[in-house]
Amino acid sequence: GHALYIWHCDQAGNYSLYSSDAVAEDYLRGVQVSDSDGKVNFVSVFPACYAGRWPHAHFEIYRSLDEATSAANVLHTSQLALPEDICDQVYATDGYTQSVHNLAQLSLATDNVFRDGVESQLASITGDNDAGYTVRLTVGVPA
Repeated sequence: GHALYIWHCDQAGNYSLYSSDAVAEDYLRGVQVSDSDGKVNFVSVFPACYAGRWPHAHFEIYRSLDEATSAANVLHTSQLALPEDICDQVYATDGYTQSVHNLAQLSLATDNVFRDGVESQLASITGDNDAGYTVRLTVGVPA
């Protein structure tokens, strides 16, 4: 199967490897190889909404796990957007106060990545705050 590398920010809006206090960390990043149906499964936390960006996760797709060791081998790079209604539910819980404020300042139409058409990047989500959420996005991969 193909390898999917995914990463997103933490509850405070910080990224491992990129935020000044986390350059030596690699949390909220992972790689999985797709099964025979092309599916992968990750367990993570819900990312924050930081200033200027709609809540999202980044991902790259590689032909194999071996090829996922070099960005030069990437087949597809994109981001998945999280639906506003689910963001509202999650951000109403403890620890997301800044996300509530940041999300109120944004829309998918004004986000610098998603404003050109979010239809193929908007994830579908089922679940709730107590049981957890399942995030789904179908992505076409070049042959």
